[in-house]
Amino acid sequence: MSRVATRAFQTLLDVVALAAAFLLAFMVRFDWQIPQEFMRRCFVLLPYVVVIKYLVLHWFDVPRFSWRYIGLREVVRIFQALAVSSAILLTLRLITTRTAKAIPFIGHVWVPLGIIAIDLTLAFGLIVGLRAIRRLRGEQVQTRAAVPVGEGVATLMIGAGEAGLQVAKQLATRRELGLRPVGFLDDDRTKIGTFIHGVPVLGATEDVERIAAECGARQVLITISAANGRHVRQIMAKCETTKLPVKIIPPTHEIVGGQVSLSRMRDVAIEDLLRREAVRLDETALREAVTGHVVLVTGAGGSIGSELCRQLCGFNPKSLILVERAENALFEIHRELLRTHPDIELVPLIGDVTDVARMRSAFVKYRPSFVLHAAAHKHVPMMEWNPGEALKNNVFGTKNIAELSHEHAVKMFVLISTDKAVNPTSVMGASKRVAELFVQALSSRSKTRFVAVRFGNVLGSTGSVIPIFREQISRGGPVTVTHPEMTRYFMTIPEASQLVLQAATMGKGGEIFILDMGEPVRIVDLAEDLIRLSGLRPGEDVEVQFTGARPGEKLFEELSVADENADKTYHPKIFVGRLPVTPFEMLSQQLDQLSSAVDELEVDSVRDRLRRIVPEFAQDVAEARSARLAKEEVTRRDEVRISVLPALEQG
Repeated sequence: MSRVATRAFQTLLDVVALAAAFLLAFMVRFDWQIPQEFMRRCFVLLPYVVVIKYLVLHWFDVPRFSWRYIGLREVVRIFQALAVSSAILLTLRLITTRTAKAIPFIGHVWVPLGIIAIDLTLAFGLIVGLRAIRRLRGEQVQTRAAVPVGEGVATLMIGAGEAGLQVAKQLATRRELGLRPVGFLDDDRTKIGTFIHGVPVLGATEDVERIAAECGARQVLITISAANGRHVRQIMAKCETTKLPVKIIPPTHEIVGGQVSLSRMRDVAIEDLLRREAVRLDETALREAVTGHVVLVTGAGGSIGSELCRQLCGFNPKSLILVERAENALFEIHRELLRTHPDIELVPLIGDVTDVARMRSAFVKYRPSFVLHAAAHKHVPMMEWNPGEALKNNVFGTKNIAELSHEHAVKMFVLISTDKAVNPTSVMGASKRVAELFVQALSSRSKTRFVAVRFGNVLGSTGSVIPIFREQISRGGPVTVTHPEMTRYFMTIPEASQLVLQAATMGKGGEIFILDMGEPVRIVDLAEDLIRLSGLRPGEDVEVQFTGARPGEKLFEELSVADENADKTYHPKIFVGRLPVTPFEMLSQQLDQLSSAVDELEVDSVRDRLRRIVPEFAQDVAEARSARLAKEEVTRRDEVRISVLPALEQG
């Protein structure tokens, strides 16, 4: 049947249902013995009532709803439409009551109130019932086409909530998935013994080994979209004894339109073990900053830079300037964004942030109003071997972009910083701390709002520990960890990028925002988790070796320093730390002296020069703490001296 014919047939059914409801209302009201007088009134009013009701249904878009996929939202809409039409009939009935004596004809269309109420109930039941029958019929057809009993991979599902219900529905109707549900497990004891869309809830998660054996399960599927990392880790630990493969549905923030899609079912990844609550963004503030404006991103081909570009495109900038010195990385992100956002002007700009002339020409030509500076050298050991390059890129590259932003009246500048800038023990960390100091100092004399955002490691970024571990596991090991007690903060790339953009909208100028990274994770635990997720056993199939800390590495990272006043913001995952600002003139002189070290190959010489700007920069954590305490004492003495001087001058 064609679409037009189907629509016409559905309209006819609705009209018949509305007419039948009105006729039945008279029969019910008069106990199936309708007086002759009211029978006449019924047939006189019938066409008018049907027309009024159908027009109101049309006004509420009810005829456009799919009968096959009717749900609660559509049912509520139908009731609202019928209630409005009944209110119109009630109003007309009250008018006829008042005018019946003056206009004799009106009395011939007067009906009892009970008929209007009964008509509303019957019309609602018939209109919804027709659609419910169509939906049930469609589901029965799909169920007959689903995987026959005994075929498909026997799947035991963990989580009998809303996501589990959606999964069960899809498994019942989609043969191509090749899965056969054998039962649910859920830690809500009240659900045990019940059925979710025909699938029994067999027990709690702790019973997974026994129940999997009893029902012949061949795989486990975690159907809890809102599960955090700790919950997923606990489930994985319980499933380990089953020796079965474990799959998972996407987390809540990856689900489009609230609908779980089994086509996105996948193996459990390390990101799932570190899941946190999805980021809630203030989209209004972001749209004000991005929509219709020119945005420039440095390091656009990197892990964070490329994700920032993806997030920004969702807010429809006028144009997006992609600055990247690695042509292959720039080519990939530019090609991706062209495919996903063809309506946005994208400018791929090969260039180095240390090339002032090249960067100035970009600012002059494109005049960005929002700059995100993600370009940086980030590898700690590499920067220990090449300290001058850390200064050139992380310090003076930042200085170039920040000064150009000031000169060209950019509204907002955001520096992507790192937790390694806190009490740094590496050249990389110290160079990022100097970059923070510079944007703070420049902010005090500029109309541009300069802010920095500081966070820890991101999962899966280029050259990070996760890809290295995966490569080592694929070779059969060993997996190398520097120290058994080494810990790091981790965050997914999308979450970090979203929080960076959110923090940017909060800045008034001069702030260093600190992202809540959650709980620190032991690197050895991360390595063992990756081995298990690969279907292997740590220590047996793949060995874990400890190699000792590398130059500049800390055993743990810090996200704030003692002399910061870390305050909460309105976003629960973003804090702001306000540090004393180094005077711009003093810092400029120090940077002039530091610039002579960019070509130095001697690490100790570079360290000494950096320490003049960052006193807390030290060889190890203990030395860093001592330097920090010394700095606090100097600051305290300066405060006392400053507070005493005015009194001496007055005396």
